[in-house]
Amino acid sequence: MAERTHDIWNDDDGEERPRKRRKARGFLVFFLTLAAVLAVVLLAAYRDGTGFDVLRRYFNYGSVEHASGDILYEYDTAAQNRFAVLGDALVVLSETSLQVLDQDGGQIWSTNVSMENPALTQGGGRAAAYDIGGGSLYVVDEKGLVAALTAGEEEPFIAAALNSKGWLAVTAEKRNFKGTVRVYDREIDQVIAEFDSSSRFVVDACVTDDCETLAAVTLGQENSVFVSNVVLYDLTQAGEVEPAADYDVSDGLVAWIGQQDGKLVTVADTCLTFADGAGEITASYQYNGAYLRDYDLSGDGFAVLLLNRYRSGSVGRLVTVDPQGAELGSLDVNEEVLSISAAGRYIAVLYTDRVVVYNQDMQAYASLKGIGSAKEVLVRADGSALLLSSGSAGLFLP
Repeated sequence: MAERTHDIWNDDDGEERPRKRRKARGFLVFFLTLAAVLAVVLLAAYRDGTGFDVLRRYFNYGSVEHASGDILYEYDTAAQNRFAVLGDALVVLSETSLQVLDQDGGQIWSTNVSMENPALTQGGGRAAAYDIGGGSLYVVDEKGLVAALTAGEEEPFIAAALNSKGWLAVTAEKRNFKGTVRVYDREIDQVIAEFDSSSRFVVDACVTDDCETLAAVTLGQENSVFVSNVVLYDLTQAGEVEPAADYDVSDGLVAWIGQQDGKLVTVADTCLTFADGAGEITASYQYNGAYLRDYDLSGDGFAVLLLNRYRSGSVGRLVTVDPQGAELGSLDVNEEVLSISAAGRYIAVLYTDRVVVYNQDMQAYASLKGIGSAKEVLVRADGSALLLSSGSAGLFLP
């Protein structure tokens, strides 16, 4: 049996154990210090929720040091370009082409089109491109074409809207009627028989986010005054669909209808109106004589309005309004506003010399001077913004 010895002079085991303990203790102190620092940073950064967006921008785009509006996308130059952001993809529609570009500016899909009045709308991770008064409509996503619809010469498209699930409502003219609405599910299969209006002109429509109700905006006259009426149809009923409810927006002409936080929202020339699924008006926001210049309801739980004091000029206010009709924030504006855009918790405003990103309380979050030839801005839900000119787009990272 081998003899075991223990030389206290030459054996270094007694030194190694304390050294390992010291290393472990040092690492633990470093880890706890780092955790404490991160906790303080996170508490400060995420107090308003924007800190998570900083991380999202970092992981999506890398270092923010190049946040200078450098060119990211290039596309065909056209005066009437229309834009939509689908994730990291950019959709560009002109009178002659429809393009889907990836996050590196490469072309994913494109086609030649012929549109006199191109229009672009988005929802549910898709965009619908169509010709107002024409017969072409395309649905695209980040990968390219999803479906294409055509209309006859006597039934041109008037409007189109996508809900958060990708369901499509298409408003069109129809012979012997004053308008019709067709509803398509996410597979672009028609859901119900057409809603035809014989007494009032149909100007717009949308499908609620639960995909159970169609809301159609009609326009008629009462006592020689134009009145907008919203008609609701139950999409869960089989066969012919009869109106389930309706309500009037009597003090304004509706230009757009959509949904926010479960409420139907109509944007009229004099007010915002909020209603529930039963057709009961729950809230409104009056412009009080101001003129509606621009609007966007793509933010999370708020609408942003640009209201001018006069019919022309640039003196007015930017306001945000929640679905209860309460004003969240307000900013006096005394200079030209080229474009506004809302997404997530942010609003981007493009002035003639800079772009400013605000939060929903209209407090400035970030800004960039030197916007070049940008004419439009599109903000993303993470706070990044695309500065769009006639032939290229740059990225601004706050």
